[in-house]
Amino acid sequence: MGKSSNNNPRPDDLRPDGAFFGRRKGPKLHRYQQGLVDEFLPTLIIDITQPSPNEIGELFPEQSLKQYHLEVGFGGGEHLLHQAKLNPDIGYIGVEPFLNGMGKALAGIKAENLKNIRIYDNDATPLLDWLPASSFERLYLLYPDPWPKKKHWKRRFVNQGNLDRIARILRSGGEFRFASDIDTYVNWTLNHCHSHRAFDWSGVQASNWHEPWANWIQTRYEAKAIREGRQPAYFRYSRQ
Repeated sequence: MGKSSNNNPRPDDLRPDGAFFGRRKGPKLHRYQQGLVDEFLPTLIIDITQPSPNEIGELFPEQSLKQYHLEVGFGGGEHLLHQAKLNPDIGYIGVEPFLNGMGKALAGIKAENLKNIRIYDNDATPLLDWLPASSFERLYLLYPDPWPKKKHWKRRFVNQGNLDRIARILRSGGEFRFASDIDTYVNWTLNHCHSHRAFDWSGVQASNWHEPWANWIQTRYEAKAIREGRQPAYFRYSRQ
């Protein structure tokens, strides 16, 4: 998720509690990226003003896909595109309200001609409420905004309400995957997930926190964190 800015959010940018925690727009997009946002994004966008589909496959009507993954806050799209290219038989939904990250991701989707990606360009919580239950094998939350000041911790995406939402859309045995380089957010997530009855944390051990998952691709944000001496942690929680 992006950091706060002084941009005034539209009403539909607000979370259910009335606050949109993230900026919508940074520097002006390059002409090509702006064209992709104007013309290509509408072909990939998920419209939650329409009735929720009975099955998640209805969002990918021209494909036969074996499972579905969702990434909340995909930034520039490095991980999302890597996974979609690696797994053409998996449908991916990416969520990112930050317009500049969206422009980079759309350029990559177009260049790679990826057909198994759909996009939601706003706050994730209404989408999670809209999606059909028990639809996803995996949900990624990678390097979310840590909101490092204690008075802002309530703005962190990991909370009991959003864990309820994640649990609802994951299939039994599906995974919630979380990565962060911020110690306080790592501890915060451990505490919240361990106290949530839907997630099995038996496999989450300190000995494997710092080992990324198979087929992992390092993002620019992660590389920056490592250069600055912060150790990433990677968690996998199974939906019971």
